[in-house]
Amino acid sequence: MDEERALYIVRAGEAGAIERVLRDYSDKHRATFKFESTDEDKRKKLCEGIFKVLVKDVPTSCQVSCLEVLRILSRDKKILVPVTTKENMQILLRLAKLNESDDSLEKVSEFPVIVESLKCLCNIVFNSQTAQQLSLELNLAAKLCNLLRKCKDRKFISDIKCFDLRLLFLLSLLHTDIRSQLRYELQGLPLLTQVLESAFSIKWTDEYESAVDRNGPPLSPQETDCAVEALKALFNVTVDSWKVPKESDSHQFRVMAAVLRHCLLIVGPSEDKTEELHSNAVNLLSNVPVSCLDVLICPLTHEETAQEATTLDELPSDKAAEKDAVLQNSTVVYNGMNMEAIHVLLSFMEKRIDKGSSYREGLTPVLSLLTECSRAHRNIRKFLKDKVLPPLRDVTNRPEVGSTVRNKLVRLMTHVDLGVKQIAAEFLFVLCKERVDSLLKYTGYGNAAGLLAARGLLAGGRGDNWYSEDEDTDTEEYKNAKPNINLITGHLEEPMPNPIDEMTEEQKEYEAMKLVNMLDKLSRRADVKDPHQDGG
Repeated sequence: MDEERALYIVRAGEAGAIERVLRDYSDKHRATFKFESTDEDKRKKLCEGIFKVLVKDVPTSCQVSCLEVLRILSRDKKILVPVTTKENMQILLRLAKLNESDDSLEKVSEFPVIVESLKCLCNIVFNSQTAQQLSLELNLAAKLCNLLRKCKDRKFISDIKCFDLRLLFLLSLLHTDIRSQLRYELQGLPLLTQVLESAFSIKWTDEYESAVDRNGPPLSPQETDCAVEALKALFNVTVDSWKVPKESDSHQFRVMAAVLRHCLLIVGPSEDKTEELHSNAVNLLSNVPVSCLDVLICPLTHEETAQEATTLDELPSDKAAEKDAVLQNSTVVYNGMNMEAIHVLLSFMEKRIDKGSSYREGLTPVLSLLTECSRAHRNIRKFLKDKVLPPLRDVTNRPEVGSTVRNKLVRLMTHVDLGVKQIAAEFLFVLCKERVDSLLKYTGYGNAAGLLAARGLLAGGRGDNWYSEDEDTDTEEYKNAKPNINLITGHLEEPMPNPIDEMTEEQKEYEAMKLVNMLDKLSRRADVKDPHQDGG
């Protein structure tokens, strides 16, 4: 009934009546995502009628109402086939200012039309393969990049930027050809990196270092949404970027990694938004060539040195409470390097472990990233080793029992998910410089058996990668307990009581005779000649 009434007014009414009836329809169906199949034909005709209104000279408010209803209807894949035409796509491109070559973002009154048009395009492209092909034909990716450049350093257009980026993400997700076009032809890597710089209001203090105001306000919801969409689009653009063939590409990836470092050190408007922001930053960092991840750590600035930032290596490894206080209130430093970003990644990893679910999607990216960083960069590995595998003192409990990061990771080494189990074990193995004896000390043979079997190292030895030869130092407590540590379980076991000590002399004599009889039977069987062994 709603579609029939709206269709009648759209076909015969004037702009004011059309706006009113479509606004009512939009208000009623704003949260509708499933539609009745009986009204499918009416919804198709309503879409066609709306496109006919959009080509007319109607007020902006009427255009917005038309586009809002079109966005709602475009959630239904079944009605998009007859309405997804090149002509209709061009109508939406024109309304979204994607066909303009000059700077046409001057009229603030047009911004709602642009935003709603981009929303419609997002739905249509996502739900229609025909629209996806038309996007290639109409060179939509290039038009979106052009609109992004118009939005550069402009205020009050966060929604335009956000849905432009979302549409870029969808296109690069659905078409591998567009990823290549974005990367090379459209210079998408520097363009999207600049979008992030703008969202974070980055001020550079050096080539790959930015100023971070720890007491500054959190990102606004609009800035956070734009940053998340840009991170997702960048992920698609860089998904095949493990090898960097050119020095210029290496520089661009380092700039991007520096922006992502800044991203890790700021917060969003809420805890959930901050986690979403950091999660997408971690995913993107996984695409950065490992040789460019050195910018995640940097030497102390003159300001940090002047403030006498407390360093982790000045505190004993067992002073966990003191270290946590330092991490919360001052720069995280190790061997003269600023380690704040790595500490954020470590905290993010621990939070994902504590969630206890979706390990493959939520945990493996950050574990893989920390593993590769540790393998390639010595200072990062040593910092993480200090935090995750500090020198052992109390070995009375099994390695998997407890609430430390080490305990949590050791528990993952026997997880039912093979991918989770492998990456957790690999991370600890790299922190141990791929030395079997060192890994067994922290995990026990039972927990490490899967990794060692896969690596062909059950008999001991070390992995294929080279690490510095600095030796681990054992604590006195560990040295004293080492002779009594069970190598399988990895913890100190009390000596087992001797069952003979509690027996009477008669019981001892009985058990001894029982043993003699068993040995006698075995001896007699061995002496009996097998007739089949008599060679003829």
